[in-house]
Parts: sequence; structure tokens; C-alpha cells
Amino acid sequence: MASQQDRDAVSEEFRHRREDGAYEVTIGGTPAGVASYHLANGIADFHHTEVVPAFGGRGVAGRLVRFAMDDVRAAGQWKVRASCPYVVHWFGEHPEYADLLA
Repeated sequence: MASQQDRDAVSEEFRHRREDGAYEVTIGGTPAGVASYHLANGIADFHHTEVVPAFGGRGVAGRLVRFAMDDVRAAGQWKVRASCPYVVHWFGEHPEYADLLA
């Protein structure tokens, strides 16, 4: 039997909204979180991460930031500056992504 978290994870959809400078996640079609950045001179400054309180405590922010960093890495065009406290913490927990930092 699947847990509620497993069911939520199955319905998560991640998207890059380049025009808005944001990565977003929806869960079951409901907006659940956003990681915003400002791009200048080839550096994406991730300055804000937010998860809707109803989805808090489920690891949504971590999966959202991982999606964003995997996307940045795959594109190979930017470096990252972490000015959002959550993103700073995330990089501290994931040293395998340190090559992305400016």
C-alpha cells in the first residue's frame, strides 16, 4: 500500500518558467512551490524558495531545488549563486552539486 507521500510524489510536476525566472512544482495540479532566480552574466542567483504550507514538511523544496540544479547542469550554460538561505543549505547537504556554484 502506497503512503500519502508516495501518492503525492507520483503526481508532482516540475517546470522551468524561464520567462519568469522560476522553477515551479505542482502536486496534483495544485501549485506547491517555486524557486526563483535572477539571471545576469551567466550566473543564476537563486534568491527565493517557497513551498505552500499545505505541502510543507514533505521534502518538496529539496526535490524542486534538485530539479532546478539538474536542469542547470544539463543545459551547461549557467553557474549558480545561492543567496536564498534554503538553497545555501541545500548545497551544503549536496556537495556533489558544488561544481555549479559561481
